[in-house]
Amino acid sequence: MKIRILALLSLVAAALTACSVSIGTAKVAEADLEKSVKDSLTQEVGQEPDAIDRPGDLTGKTGTTMRCTLTPGADNLGVTLTVTSVEGDTVKYDIAVDQG
Repeated sequence: MKIRILALLSLVAAALTACSVSIGTAKVAEADLEKSVKDSLTQEVGQEPDAIDRPGDLTGKTGTTMRCTLTPGADNLGVTLTVTSVEGDTVKYDIAVDQG
């Protein structure tokens, strides 16, 4: 199962996944961010990652990046979130998983 997750994540690694969260202010709260990233990656690879470790809220400013850690099984993969646009209270961002 772990090999399947890593294989699928490596297919996603080169692709960026666009996400958006409507939140009321120009930031994505840490808990909302975790859920959004997990949901997006689950949709892409068909299985939910064990954990996403992120350092806090994502500031809703175009170009802002955040490094996170994705844990599929016993492995850790780096993830970069990049804010692509902010429209009112909706922050849109891409997710890029490092090659594992």
